[in-house]
Amino acid sequence: MSQDILADALNKIRNANRASREKVKISIISNLLVEVLKIMRQKGIVKGYRIDSKEKFIEVTIGKMEECRAIKPRYTVNTSQIERYIIRYLPGKGYGTIILSTNKGLKTHEEALEENIGGCLIAYFY
Repeated sequence: MSQDILADALNKIRNANRASREKVKISIISNLLVEVLKIMRQKGIVKGYRIDSKEKFIEVTIGKMEECRAIKPRYTVNTSQIERYIIRYLPGKGYGTIILSTNKGLKTHEEALEENIGGCLIAYFY
Protein backbone atom coordinates (compact mmCIF):
# COMPACT_ATOMS: atom_id res chain seq x y z
CA MET A 1 0.00 0.00 0.00
CA SER A 2 1.35 3.41 -0.94
CA GLN A 3 1.15 6.68 0.91
CA ASP A 4 -1.58 8.14 -1.31
CA ILE A 5 -4.82 7.22 0.45
CA LEU A 6 -7.06 8.68 -2.26
CA ALA A 7 -5.30 6.85 -5.11
CA ASP A 8 -5.48 3.55 -3.20
CA ALA A 9 -9.18 4.02 -2.45
CA LEU A 10 -10.06 4.91 -6.04
CA ASN A 11 -8.09 1.88 -7.27
CA LYS A 12 -10.05 -0.36 -4.90
CA ILE A 13 -13.33 1.10 -6.16
CA ARG A 14 -12.28 0.69 -9.81
CA ASN A 15 -11.11 -2.90 -9.27
CA ALA A 16 -14.31 -3.83 -7.43
CA ASN A 17 -16.35 -2.35 -10.28
CA ARG A 18 -14.39 -4.37 -12.85
CA ALA A 19 -15.00 -7.51 -10.76
CA SER A 20 -18.76 -6.70 -10.81
CA ARG A 21 -18.91 -6.19 -7.07
CA GLU A 22 -21.56 -3.90 -5.66
CA LYS A 23 -19.76 -2.95 -2.43
CA VAL A 24 -16.16 -2.41 -1.40
CA LYS A 25 -14.55 -1.77 1.99
CA ILE A 26 -11.80 0.83 2.22
CA SER A 27 -9.71 0.43 5.34
CA ILE A 28 -8.19 3.92 5.56
CA ILE A 29 -10.28 7.03 6.15
CA SER A 30 -9.25 10.59 5.28
CA ASN A 31 -11.15 13.86 5.02
CA LEU A 32 -10.09 14.23 1.37
CA LEU A 33 -11.46 10.78 0.54
CA VAL A 34 -14.79 11.56 2.22
CA GLU A 35 -15.12 14.82 0.27
CA VAL A 36 -14.33 13.06 -3.03
CA LEU A 37 -16.94 10.39 -2.20
CA LYS A 38 -19.52 13.15 -1.58
CA ILE A 39 -18.90 14.55 -5.05
CA MET A 40 -19.00 11.06 -6.57
CA ARG A 41 -22.34 10.43 -4.84
CA GLN A 42 -23.74 13.71 -6.20
CA LYS A 43 -22.73 12.66 -9.73
CA GLY A 44 -24.19 9.13 -9.35
CA ILE A 45 -20.89 7.26 -9.61
CA VAL A 46 -21.27 6.04 -6.02
CA LYS A 47 -24.74 5.10 -4.76
CA GLY A 48 -23.73 5.68 -1.16
CA TYR A 49 -21.11 5.15 1.49
CA ARG A 50 -21.09 4.34 5.18
CA ILE A 51 -18.31 5.40 7.53
CA ASP A 52 -17.69 3.08 10.47
CA SER A 53 -15.46 5.12 12.78
CA LYS A 54 -15.36 2.39 15.41
CA GLU A 55 -13.94 -0.25 13.03
CA LYS A 56 -12.18 2.48 10.95
CA PHE A 57 -13.36 1.68 7.44
CA ILE A 58 -15.64 3.07 4.74
CA GLU A 59 -18.09 0.82 2.90
CA VAL A 60 -18.83 2.18 -0.58
CA THR A 61 -21.78 1.07 -2.72
CA ILE A 62 -20.74 1.43 -6.35
CA GLY A 63 -23.12 2.88 -8.94
CA LYS A 64 -22.75 3.16 -12.70
CA MET A 65 -19.09 3.84 -13.41
CA GLU A 66 -16.51 3.18 -16.08
CA GLU A 67 -13.35 4.76 -14.68
CA CYS A 68 -12.12 6.61 -11.61
CA ARG A 69 -8.52 7.55 -10.94
CA ALA A 70 -6.38 9.94 -8.97
CA ILE A 71 -4.36 12.45 -10.98
CA LYS A 72 -0.64 12.23 -10.32
CA PRO A 73 1.33 14.42 -10.23
CA ARG A 74 -1.21 16.84 -8.85
CA TYR A 75 -0.97 19.66 -11.37
CA THR A 76 -1.81 23.20 -10.31
CA VAL A 77 -3.97 24.89 -12.94
CA ASN A 78 -5.68 28.20 -13.53
CA THR A 79 -9.04 28.55 -15.26
CA SER A 80 -7.54 28.89 -18.74
CA GLN A 81 -5.70 25.55 -18.36
CA ILE A 82 -8.66 23.48 -17.09
CA GLU A 83 -9.97 22.87 -20.62
CA ARG A 84 -6.66 21.26 -21.63
CA TYR A 85 -6.93 18.72 -18.79
CA ILE A 86 -10.60 18.04 -19.57
CA ILE A 87 -9.48 16.97 -23.06
CA ARG A 88 -6.62 14.94 -21.60
CA TYR A 89 -8.47 12.97 -18.90
CA LEU A 90 -12.13 12.78 -19.94
CA PRO A 91 -13.40 10.75 -22.93
CA GLY A 92 -15.73 13.43 -24.31
CA LYS A 93 -16.97 16.95 -23.77
CA GLY A 94 -19.69 17.03 -21.13
CA TYR A 95 -18.97 13.44 -20.07
CA GLY A 96 -17.20 12.85 -16.76
CA THR A 97 -15.89 15.02 -13.96
CA ILE A 98 -12.52 16.30 -12.81
CA ILE A 99 -12.17 17.21 -9.12
CA LEU A 100 -10.04 20.20 -8.17
CA SER A 101 -8.83 21.28 -4.76
CA THR A 102 -9.35 25.04 -4.59
CA ASN A 103 -9.02 27.62 -1.87
CA LYS A 104 -12.82 27.27 -1.47
CA GLY A 105 -12.72 23.49 -0.97
CA LEU A 106 -13.10 20.64 -3.44
CA LYS A 107 -14.93 21.61 -6.63
CA THR A 108 -15.81 19.90 -9.87
CA HIS A 109 -14.31 21.35 -13.03
CA GLU A 110 -17.71 22.81 -13.97
CA GLU A 111 -17.98 24.66 -10.65
CA ALA A 112 -14.39 25.90 -10.91
CA LEU A 113 -14.98 27.27 -14.41
CA GLU A 114 -18.27 28.83 -13.32
CA GLU A 115 -16.65 30.53 -10.30
CA ASN A 116 -13.51 31.38 -12.33
CA ILE A 117 -11.09 29.78 -9.87
CA GLY A 118 -8.16 27.46 -10.41
CA GLY A 119 -6.68 24.83 -8.15
CA CYS A 120 -4.90 21.55 -7.91
CA LEU A 121 -6.15 18.55 -9.95
CA ILE A 122 -7.07 15.69 -7.60
CA ALA A 123 -9.05 12.99 -9.44
CA TYR A 124 -11.35 12.25 -12.35
CA PHE A 125 -14.18 9.82 -12.99
CA TYR A 126 -16.79 8.96 -15.60
